[in-house]
Amino acid sequence: MTGSAPLSIVAVHGVGNSFGAGVDGELLEDLRGRRAAVWAKEIAKGLGVGPDRLDLDFAYYADRLAAGRPVAQGDDDELLDDPLARRMLEEWARELGVADEVSQGHAAIPVRALSSWVARKFDLAEGPLRIFIRLLFREVATYLRADDAPERLAAREEVAARIAAHRPRVVIAHSLGSVVAYEALHAHPELRPELFLTLGSPLAMPRAVFDRLVPRPQYRGTRPPGATRWVNIADPGDPVAVPPGLSGYFEGIALDHTSVVGFHFDLHNAVNYLRSATTAATLAPYTGG
Repeated sequence: MTGSAPLSIVAVHGVGNSFGAGVDGELLEDLRGRRAAVWAKEIAKGLGVGPDRLDLDFAYYADRLAAGRPVAQGDDDELLDDPLARRMLEEWARELGVADEVSQGHAAIPVRALSSWVARKFDLAEGPLRIFIRLLFREVATYLRADDAPERLAAREEVAARIAAHRPRVVIAHSLGSVVAYEALHAHPELRPELFLTLGSPLAMPRAVFDRLVPRPQYRGTRPPGATRWVNIADPGDPVAVPPGLSGYFEGIALDHTSVVGFHFDLHNAVNYLRSATTAATLAPYTGG
């Protein structure tokens, strides 16, 4: 990349990235800048270049979802407090192939029993996983509750606005961020990055996510408009990227990598994806200016 312009990127975060209530103004921009620096550092590490060779902006939408989340009922909330989040969790559990005994004969699957089963299957720490499961499905349910939910529109438009302002060559979206970015690029066909890179994406999760997307898939979903190249990377041990491959559900995916990127105890972490050799190989052709 010596002598070339820095690679312009807009990063779209996943779940669990809220800066907290009431964060705005200079503090919000400071925190956004700090998160952008972390992403740039990890991507640069994988590419073997300095972070200054990346011009990365961080699209932050978590605060747009906060108003639409039901108030949590505490750590003993075994079945989640939101009916839609419960239904999504149960669809996810079925997709993972949760054993019948986990449901204990009940219609709803207890979070504690499910997290224990998933922890064993994917070699994860059960305590943090239980917290993550609640957070994941509360945020996913908030975003996908209705096509015209104000929280969904606000999050989508925030991401679109950052892309429009930064005009990046590459959009990198992790986890739930891949869903928000996918919809933002479809809602704004004038935003045409050269590369759309999705990491640990749940876009193909049947019923819980795939069947709720806008635009609604007609048998199969479509890639973003224009000449944007879509590459997906999913660790086969990432319990959020279910199913890990997207090409069976979406048309126009150039490459659909199923690659081990992280440690068994921390598989869905964005950092593991950002610094991976597969991500570096995907971005390398765009680093020459």
